[in-house]
Amino acid sequence: MLKHHTKLEKNSILLLIFIVVVVLIGGLVEIVPLFRIETTIEKVSGMRPYTPLELVGKQIYMRENCSSCHSQQIRPLRDEVERYGHYSLAAESMYDHPFLWGSKRIGPDLARVGGKYSDEWHAAHMKRPRDVVPESIMPAYSFMLERGADLVSLKRLMRAQQIVGVPYSDAMVEQAYNDAMAQAHNDSDTSGLTERYGEKVNARDFDGQPHFVSEMDALIAYLQALGTLADIKDYELTTKEGM
Repeated sequence: MLKHHTKLEKNSILLLIFIVVVVLIGGLVEIVPLFRIETTIEKVSGMRPYTPLELVGKQIYMRENCSSCHSQQIRPLRDEVERYGHYSLAAESMYDHPFLWGSKRIGPDLARVGGKYSDEWHAAHMKRPRDVVPESIMPAYSFMLERGADLVSLKRLMRAQQIVGVPYSDAMVEQAYNDAMAQAHNDSDTSGLTERYGEKVNARDFDGQPHFVSEMDALIAYLQALGTLADIKDYELTTKEGM
């Protein structure tokens, strides 16, 4: 056996062939089981598609390339869970097209940032980051307070999301503009919004400008939703019962 091993190490072409074979076998072992189970996404209650305003906020988040500095994926390691909260579940990204897991943490992970800070904190942080985090190297995004959120293109955006599998109904698409406006104001009638998207919807003026729906409104609405939809307690209970 050792003699064969020596031949393998001395023959670079033969070694390369065996490396390719081993990698292929490993890949098949990892991939094939995924085609033999009904789904690779665990069942978690509470998940819903993004509201129209949150969806616009996500588009702004992608436009500004926030995922290059902030990940949205908490790994199941003790130090990460203690700092950021429960590790990320596959179901929490089921309506993300594309997903924004990121690969770097120049800034903190944002997978569970929803509800962690007030709207006022987020607005101040976006306007002048070092006012609230002195050591921050994040650029200022105060211009978002002056730019109106693009609510006109919502129908086309949601139609595109429908094509890739996000379960937006025709009613959701038709009422997209009205739902976005309702979510961004304090005294709006949100009965239709909650009927379509459930009770886990933050509806209020997010940026401190009650008569103007800005890009800041949309971005903060998106951030405040991150990590708040999945019922983690229900998931943990179901997991324990299934063990």
